[in-house]
Formats: sequence, structure tokens, C-alpha cells
Amino acid sequence: MSSPSPSTAASPSTARAINDRLALRLLQDEGPLTATQLKALTGLSRPSVADLVERLSDAGLIEVVGESGEQRRGPNARVYGIVARRAHLAALDVRTDSATAVITDLLGNPLAQAELPAGTAEDAVAVLERTALAAGAGELHTVVVGAPGLVAPATGELRDTAGLPGWHRELVALLQRRLPAAVRVENETNLAAVAEQRLGAARDVDSFVLLWLGAGVGAAVVLDGRLRRGASGGAGEIGFLPVPGTGGLPSATGCDGGFHALAGRAAVARLAREHGFAGPPEQAVAGAAGPDFLDALAERLAVGAAAVAAVLDPGCVVLGGELGLAGGDALAARVAARLLTLTPVPTEVRATALGGPAVLAGARLLARDAAQDALFGPA
Repeated sequence: MSSPSPSTAASPSTARAINDRLALRLLQDEGPLTATQLKALTGLSRPSVADLVERLSDAGLIEVVGESGEQRRGPNARVYGIVARRAHLAALDVRTDSATAVITDLLGNPLAQAELPAGTAEDAVAVLERTALAAGAGELHTVVVGAPGLVAPATGELRDTAGLPGWHRELVALLQRRLPAAVRVENETNLAAVAEQRLGAARDVDSFVLLWLGAGVGAAVVLDGRLRRGASGGAGEIGFLPVPGTGGLPSATGCDGGFHALAGRAAVARLAREHGFAGPPEQAVAGAAGPDFLDALAERLAVGAAAVAAVLDPGCVVLGGELGLAGGDALAARVAARLLTLTPVPTEVRATALGGPAVLAGARLLARDAAQDALFGPA
């Protein structure tokens, strides 16, 4: 792992803060380390590392978690790790008809998971509180909620998007009122892209578009390593993209005439039935409906991917969500082959490595980042 060099030109207090954050990042990424290992990874002197360890220990941010096993005992053999119990976090994946929550420690390690009642904000928050209490979390420090719909970048507010159940906004507002935690809401597809970028199919690329294939259709845009939300939070609302073959046009109040009408779960189910398969869409996409169905679906998906390539040139499209996971490499290869005939822009197509759980994984990552920034100082 390459790490930024410790600060030598800044003021002493600024240099200490930078070096402390560097050490904490190393402990997050590498796991528990000895003072000798911290010295080697940071490039700091032995006395500077000793002072750093003392400061972080006194602040309750790190603690001795064991010994290195070296024959020579003493301070140099102590292994230090981040105090994971210092804060507890929650990640929520709120769909139109379901909600799931995971309670984690400061390192993002899951402690408990629960299904929350959909449709009733009061009941959902009550279950979240009971789950946190049962996990020994007490007060939550940070909560990240993944939800469908537009999230205003400037305010973080979940906008009143067409088709979004009212209880989503009620849930976010109630969480903010009732909990002492910092509550952040993010579009579900954006969270899935964060997870694919750090843990999944896009770990080795700086730019990509995640094409979410589930009950609805969405996209998340990552360019030059950064998630791009757009001026109003609407970047990636590809379900509203006007495309041929839908028999109409989308509107400000509905995406029935847009790309959603070709690639949403209900549309995929109808396409499978046209090919003689009446089972769940996930089984159809996994191959049960036959190669002709997969070719027809790939044709539809390539239309949306070609529009993305023409406008953004991301170099890579990841087929995400439950249907992207079910289709796997076979569907991705078909989309890539058809895409070659629709655009001159070179675009690789990959299957998700995470599927639907990517939303919750992304929420956990953002909750961990936000809590650590608050406790450790910005990176």
C-alpha cells in the first residue's frame, strides 16, 4: 500500500494532526500494527511514533490489542489497533417495499442485522433502536440511509420524486429527530457504486458507470475516482432516458416510456414470458429462459449503455443489482458484443461482484468514513 508522506513543512500542531490521521488510516487499512511497523510505514522517527502512539492512546482512539510474538519483549512488541467500540454506526437499505439495517462498529464490522417494517417510519425506527441496543451499541454515532430517488447534493435532502413512497422521507426525518446520530441519506445506486469501486467489480478502474438492474433501473457515475451526483442529484436517472422500442416517451412524472420500460424487472419478466419462460426474472437472466432471451435482453441493455458511452465515455459499465448478478459474465459478454456495433467509444462491460447487497455495503463504507472523519479529523 502506498501512503502519503508525513508532514514535515507544516506547523507542529498541523504536522501532528496529519501524522496522526496517517497512522489511523494505516491501522484501518492494514490492521493492528506495532510501533516499529508504524515507523516503517510512515517514515517517522522512533520518538515521533512514540509520541503519536501516546497521543492516540490518551485520546481513546487506539489501544494495545496483543503482542507481535517477537522474542524480544517490551514496548516494541505491543500491537496497536483502533478502538472499534469507540462508536457504533448503522447502515440502512430502504427500498420501496422493504428495509434492512446493519449495526456496525467504528471499523465497519457488522454486529447485528434486522429487517425493518416497511411503510411505517415509527415502527422502523423502533426496530432499529432495539437492534442497536441488543448489539450493545447504545447510542449510534452515524447513520447512512440508502434510498431510491433524488438526493439534493447541497442539502442531502431526499427529494419528493415521482413514485417514491412518502414513508421514505418520513423515516429519514424521524431518524434525524429521534437519534443523536448524524444521519445522511444517499441514493441507493450511488451507494452500490461506492461498494463496487472499493470491494467489487470496479476496484481497478478510475471511471465507470454502474447500471443498476432491479425493480427499477438506475445508474451511478464515477469519473476520475469521484462519484458524480449532478447539479440536482439527478445524474444517473437513466430510467427516464428516451429510447426506441418503448412505444412512448418518459415524462416528469413517470419513466414508463423511458429505458425503465425496457430494462426494469417487470419488463424483463414480460420479455422472458415472450420467450416461453414464466419463472422469476432472476432465473430467466441466469439462463433458464435460453440464449435467445439473453440476446434480446442484451440488445435492450446495450441501447442504454451506448447512450452512457456516447455522453460520458466512462470506459467501463458494470451491470449491477439483482438482475446484473444473475446474468453474470454471460450477460455482460452479450451486452459488450452488441455495444461494439452501436458506439465507436471503447467500453468494457462487467458483471457486478456484489449484486443487491452492494447498497448496504456502500452504506456501511460511507458510515465508517463519516464517523472516522468526525473522530479522527478529515483525511
